[in-house]
Amino acid sequence: MHGTPYIVSDVMTQTIAAVGRRATFKEIVRLMQDWKVSALPVIEGEGRVVGVVSEADLLPKEEFRDSDPDRYTQLRRLSDLAKAGGVRAEDVMTSPALTVRPDATLAQAARTMARARVKRLPVVDAVGMLQGVVSRADLLKVFLRTDEEITKEVRREIVSPPLFPTPASSVRVEVRDGVVKLVGHVRDTSLVPVAARLVRAVEGVVDVSFDLTRPGEPAQVPADGREGFRPV
Repeated sequence: MHGTPYIVSDVMTQTIAAVGRRATFKEIVRLMQDWKVSALPVIEGEGRVVGVVSEADLLPKEEFRDSDPDRYTQLRRLSDLAKAGGVRAEDVMTSPALTVRPDATLAQAARTMARARVKRLPVVDAVGMLQGVVSRADLLKVFLRTDEEITKEVRREIVSPPLFPTPASSVRVEVRDGVVKLVGHVRDTSLVPVAARLVRAVEGVVDVSFDLTRPGEPAQVPADGREGFRPV
């Protein structure tokens, strides 16, 4: 994986488990246990994704096993009650499936997961064919980047001209546990908020701070580099 922004294909899991429409309830549960996953894509034909079956889709069978739902519950949870009587993937799956493309950014995938409150997304190509699965854990892989990798990218993509016209040697990049600090002298401190946004956009960066001043002047720029400060 090189450069930013990273995309889903950089971190997704390509060796995955999936089931067909006719997979039985027990086959689904067994496959989830074997692969240690909470959801499985449901595919048909050569691999087109038609749905997803998750633990949440399966739980109604246990929930309503020994109960007789009142009329209010029946009306409010028609879908869950239907799934409780399902015996195959096509009976219990959520369809259409919420998916993501391989060229989506990690931020886009993270927003999709957060809004839908799901832990995993099937990754599909332009015609809906399964390419892999991306999980919350996959999206966090970028934070495994080394401080050295982050340092090199920040120095190359942000500290170098044209953002900071002063010689690159005037600004030092320090990274520790993913936290970036820019130290040194710049002629135009109004560029610091711009640099802050750019540094935070680098994959793997946890936070950013600054100790930047004009040559020969004491430090007056807030350490967090956030917008709204008064340039010296």
